[in-house]
Amino acid sequence: MTSGTTTKWVYDFSEGNKDQKDLLGGKGANLAEMTNLGLPVPPGFTITTDACRHYLQHGGTPPELDAQVSEHLTALEKAMGKTLGDPADPLLVSVRSGAAVSMPGMMETVLNVGLNDESVHGLAQQSGSERFAWDSYRRLIQMFGKTVLHIDGDLFERILDEVKSEQGTDLDLDLDAEQLEDVVGRFKAIVEEQTGAEFPQDPREQMDMAITAVFDSWNADRAVVYRRRERIPGDAGTAVNVVAMVFGNLGPDSGTGVAFTRDPGSGAQGVYGDYLQNAQGEDVVAGIRNTVPLADLEDLDEPAYDELLSIMSTLESHYRDLCDIEFTIERTKLWMLQTRVGKRTAAAAFVIATQLVDEGLIDMDEAVRRVTGDQLAQLMFPRFVSGGDATQLTQGMNASPGAAVGKAVFSSETAVEWADRGEKVVLVRRETNPDDLAGMIAAQGVLTSRGGKTSHAAVVARGMGKTCVCGAEELQVDTKAKRFTAPDGTVVDEGDVISIDGSTGRVWLGEVPVEPSSVVRYFEGEIDPESEDADDLVRSVHRILNQADRVRRLDVRTNADTPDDAARARRFGARGIGLCRTEHMFLGDRRRFVEKLILADGDEERQAALDALKPLQKQDFLEIFEAMDGLPVTVRLLDPPLHEFLPDLTDLSVRVAVAEAEGHHDEGQLRLLAAVRRMHEENPMLGLRGVRLGLVVPGLFAMQVRAIAEAACERRRAGGDPRPEIMIPLVGAVQELEAIRGESEQVLAEVCSDEGIEVKALIGTMIEVPRAALTAEEIAGSAEFFSFGTNDLTQMTWGFSRDDVEAAFFHQYLDKGIFGVSPFESLDRDGVGRLVRIGAEGGRAARPDLKLGVCGEHGGDPDSVHFFHEVGLDYVSCSPFRVPVARLEAGRAALGGERAGS
Repeated sequence: MTSGTTTKWVYDFSEGNKDQKDLLGGKGANLAEMTNLGLPVPPGFTITTDACRHYLQHGGTPPELDAQVSEHLTALEKAMGKTLGDPADPLLVSVRSGAAVSMPGMMETVLNVGLNDESVHGLAQQSGSERFAWDSYRRLIQMFGKTVLHIDGDLFERILDEVKSEQGTDLDLDLDAEQLEDVVGRFKAIVEEQTGAEFPQDPREQMDMAITAVFDSWNADRAVVYRRRERIPGDAGTAVNVVAMVFGNLGPDSGTGVAFTRDPGSGAQGVYGDYLQNAQGEDVVAGIRNTVPLADLEDLDEPAYDELLSIMSTLESHYRDLCDIEFTIERTKLWMLQTRVGKRTAAAAFVIATQLVDEGLIDMDEAVRRVTGDQLAQLMFPRFVSGGDATQLTQGMNASPGAAVGKAVFSSETAVEWADRGEKVVLVRRETNPDDLAGMIAAQGVLTSRGGKTSHAAVVARGMGKTCVCGAEELQVDTKAKRFTAPDGTVVDEGDVISIDGSTGRVWLGEVPVEPSSVVRYFEGEIDPESEDADDLVRSVHRILNQADRVRRLDVRTNADTPDDAARARRFGARGIGLCRTEHMFLGDRRRFVEKLILADGDEERQAALDALKPLQKQDFLEIFEAMDGLPVTVRLLDPPLHEFLPDLTDLSVRVAVAEAEGHHDEGQLRLLAAVRRMHEENPMLGLRGVRLGLVVPGLFAMQVRAIAEAACERRRAGGDPRPEIMIPLVGAVQELEAIRGESEQVLAEVCSDEGIEVKALIGTMIEVPRAALTAEEIAGSAEFFSFGTNDLTQMTWGFSRDDVEAAFFHQYLDKGIFGVSPFESLDRDGVGRLVRIGAEGGRAARPDLKLGVCGEHGGDPDSVHFFHEVGLDYVSCSPFRVPVARLEAGRAALGGERAGS
């Protein structure tokens, strides 16, 4: 924002509000909002994300920033009646990051800025506690050294452990002022040894260096990894919040904590959170000391507890959502340090959304916007059941639900290494820190022996939908020896299989069996959402999906090749089949018929092979039409090259050579080898396949169309309502489609005439070749529908061979930021999406009633569903288990809900 010709880079908390997250970051915007609500927020100011972007782009802060920071610092000093770093009565500040989208623990924070060798004595005098002053100075040097000066944090931890060992204690709290002063001296020596300079004594220099460090932390490795996973734009930048320090480590009448207005794990209402007496905020989040439940605060400080509950109620009503709150109590005075819409588990998201509807805070449309398809997909994962040979070792805190089984590993690096080679692992740590992010992503779940529901591990795991058990205090975790010991003496070494249940907190040695989730049982029809068997989660999913179905424009079909898949998809809410792959019907025992077709010597043998295949195809179609009675079934004629149904060239060559060497001469095998060699292609995905097969192999597509028509007639005769659609694959020119369409119409007419039954079958094509999208206006003249085959369209647009590139170099492309997510997972809107848009617009220009759909894997990807809604497609088609996800996202797209990664 500019004022006249000067850009405003700094805002006082009284100048902002919660709707300015893009400018002030989430933390700054919410501190401003709480200030405006009259809540007890320490004074402070926010340096905007614009300033961070300027710094990152130009390699330095804006010229006006220094003066603006000085102006707001002066105002802060006036409000507090203190001066930054004053030797007699110092004002201390925290310097905190705060991006627009929450990135817990990924960027830097520095507390107690302003302390130095002189002001530490003034702080001791004013607080009446020498120990508190030296502990605060120790914390500043440790945090500043690690985050600003980039000194290895383990160097400080070792000194602290040495001093505690010398005093015969494991607790920081047992160190007195003299011992902490000794720690400060040793910490300062580390700084000078590692940097060649003394620890900075100028308070303003400390603050400016801390601000720059926060800006730099935007591009720290862990922040980049987190943004990539959460699809947060890399150019957004972070704001910096400079806040007057309030202290939770002044004694037993002080403390710090984190509170949730509802349980972020289940959505249940109540008092949830953690509290730690005589501590600063990072002690809670780091999980270094185990907390007590928030409810215990009522016994420790009832007035502060009552005030906190009142503020929690105010914030939840104001934000109309679950709020995550950080607070500090300084000698019985409550201060609010942060609030945000809290991260929650997938189950809690659905339950809380319907609770807020019932409380009149939001309507059902907003409830649909509040949940995502990714969260719904998480709820469909299996869960543990009792039984099996696994032995329960202990029970910790149920920090993030789910069932995780894997080999125990004790470092982030090992988790990544083992996962990369296909191993399922569970990351075990005493406590996690932001540097463990890569290992947490790679692992099936996370287990820690320290920390609570608001520790780093718990917060990050919930945000990622990752199973997590925290605070399993009975476990003795030895990361150096790569093992942990259970209370009964059982030793679990790296590589041993363990199971963790994030819903109950239980930990087992061995593999625990799993069962379908209640949500899947609901979709299968095993649980009536109105019955007593239904839990709050099932009822919430039922209500929200029904609302999504009411408001969505996009229909949802399924990709199914068998009657069982079709029936399951229908139970899951599919309104037809968008892709029935006929090639899957030629596998197994039926391969021999395809071999006969390929080896046919003349028209008679070829027709005999086709005649043998037709009744098998007809029965397949009949059963699928029955499962999808009354709904459209799009049957794709044979697409892959015929050689896929033949033995591998190398294997067959070896078999024939060995047989001949042993004196065996098999004429059939020799004919087969000759056929395999004849049909071998250097690039089969661009060779003889799809519509080209139908044009080159006489009678192949006609046989399939006849089987479809006869099955439809038989189903109609039995009183059914079959609705076949015939899809011709890999069309690149309208002439190809016209030739196959003509043949297909003739077969349909013959069958209907012979059977005396009228069956209407739409004829259309897949748009999977870029040329087809670019000439869609021509092709639409001969097609009644288009179905975008985005798998092949992506391959051909990018020039990627999917089977090769994903394993070969995609991880490097992701690491280098060439794309944030694989274009095979989420549609490339700029490239492939542009072709889809061109094809849709061109097709509808020529034929306004043209039906448009998509049948690639992108049809079940939440982000891609929003794009297909935007370009005007009629339906998406996806695998049966993704159908509920597509239904929900289609509803969210219609309501303008945020797409994934936005």
